[in-house]
Amino acid sequence: MKRTEAAVPVTDGRTERGRQTREKIADAMLSLIDENQAHFPADKVAERAGVSRRLVFHHFADMAELAEVAVNRRLEQLAAQIRPLPTEGPRELRVAALTEQRARILEGVTPARLAVMRLENPSPRIQEAVQQMLDFARLRLTQIFAAELDALPESARTDLLHGLDAVTTWSAWYHWRSGGLSTEQARRTMAAAVHALLAGAGAGAGAEAGD
Repeated sequence: MKRTEAAVPVTDGRTERGRQTREKIADAMLSLIDENQAHFPADKVAERAGVSRRLVFHHFADMAELAEVAVNRRLEQLAAQIRPLPTEGPRELRVAALTEQRARILEGVTPARLAVMRLENPSPRIQEAVQQMLDFARLRLTQIFAAELDALPESARTDLLHGLDAVTTWSAWYHWRSGGLSTEQARRTMAAAVHALLAGAGAGAGAEAGD
């Protein structure tokens, strides 16, 4: 009996080229976002990507969709840089590890966050992606500072977590950076704020225990 060869799927070259072109256009949009451009005309994106204006709108329904894809691409790139942080050991080391990573990620996400703020109607997909990052960042705080948080009464624990969240997210980072602080100065300020909150919460808990 003659053996039949198994069918081997053939990659559609046009599909692959289309995917590459779509990514090239999204990366061109990202490069403009990274330069803090206020507007993103299709002609400028096409020129940066080395494609025709017609091809931009062949792959994207409009510039809003392109902005959405580009911003989500940047968020995915930054998410890939997140590494596990210590949840045990000296507080000084945990705070240093947290603020080093947060500073790097928040600095990287700034152009995309500013671009989102300039969009008249950010898509639900972008808003969902940003919210997921915020929720994940808050969860990490509960893990990194579990020893400090778990030692507090529920109300004090919630207050401390709110404070830690406030000084380690993008809004605080952008406030410091737009106020003229360098990335290293802003990182040190973040670390000082985290240490102050943890020390204050610990002192408060000690005072309550002594009452």
